[in-house]
Amino acid sequence: MSLPSVKSETLRAFDESGIRHGFYTRIGGLSSGIYESLNTGLGSKDDPALVKQNRSRIAADLGVADTHLAGCFQVHSADVVTVKEPIGPNRPDADGMVTNQRGMALGILTADCGPILFADNNAKIIGACHAGWKGAFTGIAENTIDAMIKLGANRADICAVLGPCISQKNYEVGPEFKARFAEKDEAFSIYFSPSEKPDHYMFDMQKFIIDRLQASGVKAGKTGECTYEDEKRFFSYRRTTHRNEPDYGRQMSAIALI
Repeated sequence: MSLPSVKSETLRAFDESGIRHGFYTRIGGLSSGIYESLNTGLGSKDDPALVKQNRSRIAADLGVADTHLAGCFQVHSADVVTVKEPIGPNRPDADGMVTNQRGMALGILTADCGPILFADNNAKIIGACHAGWKGAFTGIAENTIDAMIKLGANRADICAVLGPCISQKNYEVGPEFKARFAEKDEAFSIYFSPSEKPDHYMFDMQKFIIDRLQASGVKAGKTGECTYEDEKRFFSYRRTTHRNEPDYGRQMSAIALI
């Protein structure tokens, strides 16, 4: 039985040619309590053995070996690595990965940030990146695209899909956050709407990311789900913070070249 996941129709069209993907939910794993059930966060305080088994289920669902499900130690950077072989336990500090190696999968962890999966079906090159506001702001998506092109991808053939992440109506930010964006480009004000709280704003991270992708010249789309409001299917760092819970799980979004 396959694991529950959100699928992009754009990327699903590449299944038969050997590119598989899934924006996996929190459903279908072995963890319990606040981590129920498909927690894939090695940095969480969940039982590491269960997390590894959950990750193994995703590898199996994609059709790759456990050792070939690559991941980074995500640090909200704009850094991208090219995966040529299994990474192993010593994960590099980075937030984007690309590969042209058959049998490899690239997995990104999120809990409100934006997971972006990339594919050039003609060149058989894939990518994945973790785009929180900071990574998106500093160019993680653009750098992932550039790394794919360096491997031989054609910009016009790259499809990029933003998966489930926090929506604008649940993403309140302070004045210093908006000021940071305005300092870089006054045009970025379109991504902020007034909050009910004085001097605060609601940030549209999904639109910001999609606009950055489209400006990069690739085919861009999104699945549209909000991780904050859909507790049944998704972990959410902000929801956990609002509830003063001690920790939170992470869901994985992954793409594989079979």
